Amino acid sequence: MIIGLDVGGTHTDVVLLSPKGIVRDIKVPTDASHLFNTVLEGLEKITKDIDLKSIQRVVLSTTLTTNAIVQKKIPEVGIIVSSGPGIDAAYFKPNDCFYSVAGSIDHRGREIEPIDSEEIQKIGRELIRKGIRHVGVIGKFSVRNPAHEIQIGEILQENFEKIFLGHSLSGNLNFPRRIATTYLNASVYPIHKEFFTAVKESLAAKGLDLPIRILKADGGNIKFESSIDIPGQTILSGPAASVMGSLAFAPRDKETLVLDIGGTTTDMIILINGVPLLAPLGIGLGGYKTLIRSLDMCSIGIGGDSLVRMSGKDIVVGPERLGPAMAYGGPVPTPTDALFVMGKMENGDRQKSISGIAPIATGLNLTIEQTAKKIFTQTCENIIKEVENMVTRLNQKPVYTIHEIQEGYHLNPKEILILGGPAPFFAEEIRELSGLNVQVVPKWSVANAIGAALAKTTSEVTLFADTEKCNLFCPGEGYKDCIQQNFSEKEAIETAFALLKEKAIKRGANPDHLEMEILEKLQFNMVRGFNTTGKNIRIRAQVKPGLIHGYEEIIQSL
Repeated sequence: MIIGLDVGGTHTDVVLLSPKGIVRDIKVPTDASHLFNTVLEGLEKITKDIDLKSIQRVVLSTTLTTNAIVQKKIPEVGIIVSSGPGIDAAYFKPNDCFYSVAGSIDHRGREIEPIDSEEIQKIGRELIRKGIRHVGVIGKFSVRNPAHEIQIGEILQENFEKIFLGHSLSGNLNFPRRIATTYLNASVYPIHKEFFTAVKESLAAKGLDLPIRILKADGGNIKFESSIDIPGQTILSGPAASVMGSLAFAPRDKETLVLDIGGTTTDMIILINGVPLLAPLGIGLGGYKTLIRSLDMCSIGIGGDSLVRMSGKDIVVGPERLGPAMAYGGPVPTPTDALFVMGKMENGDRQKSISGIAPIATGLNLTIEQTAKKIFTQTCENIIKEVENMVTRLNQKPVYTIHEIQEGYHLNPKEILILGGPAPFFAEEIRELSGLNVQVVPKWSVANAIGAALAKTTSEVTLFADTEKCNLFCPGEGYKDCIQQNFSEKEAIETAFALLKEKAIKRGANPDHLEMEILEKLQFNMVRGFNTTGKNIRIRAQVKPGLIHGYEEIIQSL
């Protein structure tokens, strides 16, 4: 059996799956200040009267790192950049503790200027005085030669808890995004470490000694232990889980919009013939554009617990969330309170919802019931408008799925799948307003946890070959080798697949069901004078995201 556990900002959802279907599903409140208690309570309830030996693994998803970035609650870290000549790296600085230092390597991996050790030591002392414990180091062309990043890391390593080197986080070129990628990994590290520790201690307290995995933003999972070195991969883990939870129910011959309606946000993604869209470069979140591989998701500040207020004669929904609905003891009216007034929900205090909506009704000169209906309709109309904006944005550029680029493809989804706690109520209203075919995902309230449990392990590698210099290297994997000048693209692909298979298995992939594919292959000649002196080859390969082998019976039982 498999445990799927989704740690959200409001609730933690837990499911126990057997090969035949769902054995049990529960919800517990998330206490961000005592995650150990939250996770332990979920584990105790989900495994009550269950033989622990029958549980094979636990798969987690979380919104903790995502929420910290969006709410600007990430701790300060040190960022050290070695860029060399060209545009000033300060244009891309993500925070105040940013240092541009001497030393540079060119695009071929050749050293142009050495690192100044004394400069790095001085910066290290300054960071220590500021109380900084985590540092990110980025060289502009470190993916071609990571020597400077490694050297800086070695100078600093004794005085800091964790140092992130840019080349180990992404093998892709794009200097501004590499800076942001390294910065976010360093920033969310303490948040993720606390979560990691809480989960490990909770499992130990429960007597569960079994493999743990966590969902990444691309919809695949990795071993939990591996995530400590790449914590940025857990950003958008929660929204990715909702995609995986809906994947098996999407039609294979149509475009489908997936809406995960939570308390704070609504997460949106489009599937093409059952295949998720992929962000072509990486995660964009909180003003940061990164190279962290991700599904192309959009989050908007509208949810069941969004603040509802008046602006003049207009109703405004979100993006603020000040707590739960008034029906559950919250301080301000929300769309959920509108549902209570409308008689759609009954497991809370309807009178508190009425008292919260009454001032709005007075301002609109409507009855309480008319006002509640207007609030809920406004909420759904806002979501539909944001969907239209997302589709327009996607249609203005090439569309990337997790399998291929579809140049010139025009998106026009007519099917909608909805999940999240209030999914049935939103589905009814959105169906009426949009005229589209709207369905609710089975087990909608815990679909994220199901998606996390059923996701495959994924990995990606980027490999470079320079036949003029006879070098072959894969910086993110710490791999380098010597090659002959007649080294071919075919040999590069074979090497990339071999490295990818090894990496995926280390991260927990099933070796009998590895679907590997090439994402990108580039080759161009290097010319000196009028002669070709060698080739430059670049290969990107991945294990395809998807659902684990043998999930069919589980899905059919839902």
